[in-house]
Amino acid sequence: MNNVIVLPLLIPLVTAVILIFCSKYVRVQRWISVVSVILNLLVALFIVNQVNNEGIQTLHMGGWLPPYGIVFVADMLAALLVLTTLIVAAACLFYSFRSIGEEREKHYFYAFFQFLLAGVIGSFLTGDLFNLFVCFEVMLIASYALIVLGGTKRQLRETLKYMLINIISSTLFVAAVAYLYGTVGTLNMAHLSLRVAEVQQDGILSVIGLLFLIVFALKAGLFLFFWLPGSYSAPPAAVTALFGALLTKVGLYAIIRTFTLIFHHDTGGIHAVIGWMAAATMILGSLGAVAYKDLGRILNYNIIISVGFIAFGIASASSDSLNGAVFYLMHDMIAKALLFILGGIIIASAGANKLSDMGGLMKRHPLVGWMFFIVALALVGIPPLSGFLGKVLIVRGGLSEGHYWLTGLALASSLAVLYSLIKVFMGAFWGESPGHTESQPVRIHRTAYVAAIGLTVMVIVLGVGSEWIYSYTSQAGAVLSDPSLYINAVLKE
Repeated sequence: MNNVIVLPLLIPLVTAVILIFCSKYVRVQRWISVVSVILNLLVALFIVNQVNNEGIQTLHMGGWLPPYGIVFVADMLAALLVLTTLIVAAACLFYSFRSIGEEREKHYFYAFFQFLLAGVIGSFLTGDLFNLFVCFEVMLIASYALIVLGGTKRQLRETLKYMLINIISSTLFVAAVAYLYGTVGTLNMAHLSLRVAEVQQDGILSVIGLLFLIVFALKAGLFLFFWLPGSYSAPPAAVTALFGALLTKVGLYAIIRTFTLIFHHDTGGIHAVIGWMAAATMILGSLGAVAYKDLGRILNYNIIISVGFIAFGIASASSDSLNGAVFYLMHDMIAKALLFILGGIIIASAGANKLSDMGGLMKRHPLVGWMFFIVALALVGIPPLSGFLGKVLIVRGGLSEGHYWLTGLALASSLAVLYSLIKVFMGAFWGESPGHTESQPVRIHRTAYVAAIGLTVMVIVLGVGSEWIYSYTSQAGAVLSDPSLYINAVLKE
């Protein structure tokens, strides 16, 4: 057992409780939040190194051995996603200073920020389906507060819609967990894999698997993404950057873990459904990204395209595509956080949200312009940036499995990403600034540049150092391809 793997969950929980009592002291909240995230980042690096050297790490809470007790599991997939989450969190935290507004800071923004981190990290580390539900709820309750914080009419309207959708999906989640427990008598993920194999994955278990897919697809924005463009447009840019980078990825992680570990015995039907959902997501996301001329909407539909692309990798389920899905998941978390931070800077600098009301920003903010250009190329998959290797592996995996039309659609979606982001680049940074704006341009604080530059460096490092990073992501892919590695690590004691 390894007690260290509970620290990435424990640190933000303790920090959030402390911050509740410091709500009137904005500077104190900022310092506590920064120290907490940096400390957690160091712990996450230690865990990644430990998993690399010693293999999968487990913690049986209270000494109760599985399948009876609560278990936390840090395989390479979970460890890498926790590390990436904390890199994104650090950048979003720095960006939120001076951009979120002191009024929001005094109303527990940083406490909710930490609670959301606890929910996300707990979702990655838990080895139990019911605890996955609990961590989802912690994450979602914090996200409700972060969306509505500020109290504008638009935020209230979008929060109600966002809450309603997630309450429905959470109800379905509880029902699916209850049906699964009633059928096989356990909720430990490793033990579930053995039990599902014993009773064979057909009949009622196939229906339960589809129910889990619907639940996680709602949370990931996979095909059932109708709530996402409006809900993610309502909060401030710092919150949207955090949501765009993390929340849909938790749903994708749940799909990966569920259908490579628990329901992996009869993959044909479920994976075909995931493939069709991925295709619809990429098509509809591409149409939205190309059609809209509102910067926030364009960026939100780019989230949807990437969700569909990663789901394509999951549907192919080959060794290459799963390795690529892990690598691309890490890339997309960092790149989307950078994209939304830069989007927030652009909107604040231009004093407008529509591309027709922007222009000429390259003269005033050339660094922002070239960072936006770099992240656009990374999201398209241009070498040597971070998106290249993941896309190559997913495409190669799709071709090896004979998914030619889906592979072609995935490549076409990359062209839609390129068109939509270059449209933003040309509209916002080139030409002349229009004489009128929706609001007064805002001075950009240096902490926003620190966050953006840091993530831009990460996008470049992930690409240039992709061979080194792949030595880690391939370990995660090996566990996804061979569930016995995970099962033996959890149940061996």
